[in-house]
This record gives sequence, C-alpha cells and structure tokens, in this order.
Amino acid sequence: MAEFLIANMAPIMFSALIVFLLIGYPVAFSLAAVGMVFGLIGIELGLLTPNLLQAFPDRVFGIMKNEILLAIPFFTFMGLVLERSGMAEDLLDTIGQLFGGIRGGLAYAVIFVGALLAATTGVVAASVIAMGLISLPIMLRYGYDKALASGVIAASGTLAQIIPPSLVLIVMADVLGRSVGDMYKGAFIPGFILTGLYVLWVLANTILRPHVAPALPLEARTLRGWALAWRVVVAMIPPLLLIFLVLGSIFIGWATPTEGGALGAVGALALALGKRKLSHKLLVEAMTATAKITSFVIFILIGSSVFSLVFRGVNGDLWVEHLLLDLPGGQLGFLIVVNTLVFLLAFFLDFFEISFIILPLLAPVAEKLGIDLVWFGILMGVNMQTSFMHPPFGFALFYLRSVAPPVVRTVDIYWGAVPFVVIQVIMVGLIIAFPSLVTVGLDRPVDSGTPAQVQMLAPQEDQNAGAESQPEDTADLFKRMAPQPQQ
Repeated sequence: MAEFLIANMAPIMFSALIVFLLIGYPVAFSLAAVGMVFGLIGIELGLLTPNLLQAFPDRVFGIMKNEILLAIPFFTFMGLVLERSGMAEDLLDTIGQLFGGIRGGLAYAVIFVGALLAATTGVVAASVIAMGLISLPIMLRYGYDKALASGVIAASGTLAQIIPPSLVLIVMADVLGRSVGDMYKGAFIPGFILTGLYVLWVLANTILRPHVAPALPLEARTLRGWALAWRVVVAMIPPLLLIFLVLGSIFIGWATPTEGGALGAVGALALALGKRKLSHKLLVEAMTATAKITSFVIFILIGSSVFSLVFRGVNGDLWVEHLLLDLPGGQLGFLIVVNTLVFLLAFFLDFFEISFIILPLLAPVAEKLGIDLVWFGILMGVNMQTSFMHPPFGFALFYLRSVAPPVVRTVDIYWGAVPFVVIQVIMVGLIIAFPSLVTVGLDRPVDSGTPAQVQMLAPQEDQNAGAESQPEDTADLFKRMAPQPQQ
C-alpha cells in the first residue's frame, strides 16, 4: 500500500482536490486542507521532509509583498463606485435612445454599454446586475424575446472578464509571471472582436427573426436631434476620459497597473462627486464589497500556495508534464486537449479556481512546447469566460436570475446563454488560428523563454544547483529537501 501511494501520490492528491471541490467545500480551505493532509502523508511515507513545509511562510509573505495584487482592490473599488453612482443607468438610457430607432437597437445598446462598462469597471457582477436591473424590463416591455434579451445582457456583462482592466488578467499575469500591461495589450483586440461577434449574432436575429428584437416605437424615443446629441456627449465623455486615464496611462507606460488602478479609483470618486452621488453609504458599501472580493482572492492564493508547494514536492509537476507532453499533435494537440479540459471544468469551477489550480500546472508545459505565455494566458482567459455563461452553473446567469422579473424563467436565461457560449468557443478557435490577434497588440516580442532558463523539471540534476542564486524559490527548495523514492 505504501509503495502504491508513493508511486501515485500526485494523481491521488489531484483527485482528492477535485472530490473536495465537487462536494462543495470552499475553494481556499479545500486547497489548503488537501495540501496539508498530503504533506503530512508524504512526510510519514518518507517522500517529503518536514523542512519542506517551512517554505510556506515565505510564500505567504511573498503574496503579501506582491504589488501587482494591489491592483485588484483598486479596480474593484473603481467598478463598484461607478456602478453605484448611476453611470451604467445613464449610459444605457442614452445609448438606448440613440439606437432605439433601429431593429435590435436596445440589444446593440446593451452590448455597447457592456463593452464600455468592461473597460471602466472590470467587474462582471456589477455589469450584469446593473444592465439586468435597468435594461431587461425595458426590453421585455417593448417585445424582445426573453431568451435573446437575457443572453445579450449576461454575455455583455462577461466582457468585463476579457476587456482590460479585467481582474482575471491581473490574476493570470501573476500566476504566469508575466506583465499585467502585456496581458492588457494582448487582450484588447480579442475583447473587441468578441464584442463584434455579439453584435453580428443580434444582427442575424433581426434579419432572420425580426419579431424577437423590434425597434422602439416613436413615442418611446423621447430624445431627438440636438437634445440627444448633447445627452450622448454628456454621458460618454466621463467614462471615456476615465478609460484613457486608466488604460491609456498603462499602455503608454506612464503608470504601472497598480498605479493605474489607483488613478481609476480616484477618477471614479471624482465622477461620483461630480454627479452628486458620492455619499457615506456609497463609500461604505463599495469598501465593504471590495474587502470581501480581495479577501476571497487572497485566501485562495494562500490555499493554492499550500497545495502547489506539496504537489510539486511529490513531483506533481512532472506527472502533469509527462501526461501532456506525450499527447499527439505537438502544440496543436496540447491546445485542443487543454482548451477542452478548461471548457469542461468551467461547468463546475469559476475562473478564479481555474486560474489558481489548473493554470499553474499547464503553464510550464506550454512554455516547454514553445508557446508564449502572454498569448496562452489570453487564450485561457477567453475560454474561462465561458465559466460565467455555462448552464446551469454560470455565475452571470445567477446574477441575472437574481434581478430578472418573474416573467423571465430560468430556462429562458439558459437558452439565451447557449448561442453566446458557442460564440466564445468560436473566439477561442480564432485566437488559435490567428495568434497575431493577441501578439499584434504588443509593442515588443513576448519574452516567453526567459524564465524557462531555470529548469525545475529534471530530478536527475544536482539537487543543490541554484540553491544560492535562487534562495527563495520554493520549487528549488523542495527539490533539495525531497528524497527520491526507492525503486
């Protein structure tokens, strides 16, 4: 029995984690518990040494000192302030009046505003809830198909995951060891192509099934001519200025993503103050929600650190590498299998869980196959976007269900989501077929090969190699401390 456990510790440990997650235990505690239990089992079997777990405090301090992660509370706070200050409501009302005269106009307005909110808030929940509360009752009032209206709102809200300043891109940049700025630049074009594909789907519906997306009647279009023009200018200029302040400063190089997030938070407060919506209640609600989301991310990070430390200590990275490198088809075979795996896991896991559990296992193999990690990260980000839209567990569908009127059934929301999940899968295929969709946004070659110079995947190498030059690298640490199992 002991020999079987030693030989199969990595797959047993990974399977145990999946079981814990499927049972429903919180992700952070599942990761930490599985890591600690299997760490103790490994020590008892002589596969690990007790000194290995002493590297854990260094990892926690590394998380605490990581300045990149400061961008998460800044962008979250910015999005929540903007959502509660009524910016989404003003945009939807104005753009709805602008496009209302054409068939499908309200759906186009929702997609346009969803992209604009994504570029200012980066928070999926805020976008879906705001548009669900404001636009869904209006779309239903004027005869829109319930499934189409629900799908457009949910899908447009998920654009906040891929269009910068996306929270998941910040997390993925940290996991992959790449620049947040490069991730933002790489995601820019795919994000807006995806927006265009949503528009094409609505256009196809207006042509083939015109009754599902009628134009607004004349009496509903209360703004015309110069009044509408000035209303559009007033509603559009503040968010566009904020987008330039945040993303422009990052792309141009004037600010780091963390500094850009801080600028965005200040800008959001200024916009709320200008609209006379800044209040003590708004600040308390925004700060409370920001603290909850940030704590959620940090605790998952800590739990994943415990799990990955032990998993690598039992040569789990070698197990995953051998499993994936032996796939037929080289890079293309790897990409097909990995994207299929992530797509299926997205039925049960959200994007944070996939980013912290699955991505660290896939990235070293992708790098070894010569795939640059910025491109790979954007590809995974578009794929993980489906985790918000998968019936029956998609979070965007839950957010919309919580604010949708009773006349909209859950099955309507699910059927409305299906075409947009297909569109997101098509976008994954486009990125694989045309890698320049990501790389053209970068102003320099991606330095995907540099970190790979420190090879951590060959157990036959000198166990002490690099110990002095990389004293804080926990991967080197466990290699020096973990004895090889006896044959």
